[in-house]
Amino acid sequence: MTSRERLQATLRHEQPDRIPVDFGGTGTTGVHASIVAGLRDYYGLEPRPVKVHEPYQMLGLIEPDLRDAMGLDVEGVFAPQTMFGFPARQWKPFRLWDRLDLLVPVDFNTTVDANGDLLIYPEGDLSAPPSGRMPNGGHFFDTIVRQDPIDDDHLDPADNLEEFGPISDDDVAYYRDAGRIASASKWGVIAAIPGTYLGDIALVPAPFLKHPKGIRDITEWYMSTRSRRPYIHRMFEKQVEYACANMARIHAAAGDHAFDAVFVCGTDFGTQTSTFCSVSSFRELWLPYYQQINGWIHRNTHWKTFKHSCGAVEKLIPSFIDAGFDILNPVQCSAAGMDARHLKRTYGASIVFWGGGVDTQKTLPFGTPEEVRREVLDRCEVFSRDGGFVFNTIHNLQAGTPIPNAVAMLDAVREFNQGATGG
Repeated sequence: MTSRERLQATLRHEQPDRIPVDFGGTGTTGVHASIVAGLRDYYGLEPRPVKVHEPYQMLGLIEPDLRDAMGLDVEGVFAPQTMFGFPARQWKPFRLWDRLDLLVPVDFNTTVDANGDLLIYPEGDLSAPPSGRMPNGGHFFDTIVRQDPIDDDHLDPADNLEEFGPISDDDVAYYRDAGRIASASKWGVIAAIPGTYLGDIALVPAPFLKHPKGIRDITEWYMSTRSRRPYIHRMFEKQVEYACANMARIHAAAGDHAFDAVFVCGTDFGTQTSTFCSVSSFRELWLPYYQQINGWIHRNTHWKTFKHSCGAVEKLIPSFIDAGFDILNPVQCSAAGMDARHLKRTYGASIVFWGGGVDTQKTLPFGTPEEVRREVLDRCEVFSRDGGFVFNTIHNLQAGTPIPNAVAMLDAVREFNQGATGG
């Protein structure tokens, strides 16, 4: 099989010739720029600065030579704008804490505050209040909450819809160009579709807007899902209307066979031990809107729909399936109730597990290469049965991960695939 055929078979819950592997295809299956640099060095590839295509998490672009060296099967089409509201293009040099030389987008503009923290600005506009902070010596940005005092008498859902609405002609052209390239790709393709994330906590504070209005504080947002539920319903109703109209334009521009899957939602619903809301709350507040988005995709395209949620979400998986999601990521097997064997046995026929290949909180950063190998082989054995499994870690490959452990992980996947195919 080609990489694309392999991914497509997996998404149909058919047994591929080997497990497809994704690193760098999405903003939740990516690799920190420092690890990209380390892997390029390990594999003896041409020395050059890594491009930071997603500055919020400082994810590095995995270029074709490294994709081949790592044995990957998936490439990503990312949203036209980064999390800070500027496109990832026209690269310029940037040194991260005197440790690593990188390339960043030309509008990646920063200042350093009195604590030595790095501040970044929406749309690269230094005259606007900063919207992200990287602590001194840190590895990625945290959002700076910028919210005016809440006045319930004057709250307007339109304020929380400022970033949604009809996509621009330039964005349509972006997807037309991306679709033309993706249609000819030898790799499987997953694309990010803007405007489909419902209440994603990374996006609620709107780090891409210069002066966001509405409910933008994360704590206030969570309280609002209970105390201001009519407001949230009105917002979601309009957001979904925009999203479906925009998807129609993107689909017409890119073509039906450009993408194999689309990243629909990154909203987290789980902690390490439980969920952020009850099943009944999920089904009342989120499920009908996800059904509309996923329903449009399934009626009008052959794309599979990708749901990201960290944490202990086992009791929500039936609702994710009812909502029309085809794929679950990152499959946090270390969280309560998320045992790999239980998940595969109970839900494996209904949803694709894209992730869960090795724990990124303990095993990968702090284990030995042999411990990494054993965990990877076990997860591959469990999740690969009857297809429906794309190998990735549990969320992004983080800064500080020992390169020998990252290599041991990739080698273990190759070992399993060779054994499974008799190669």
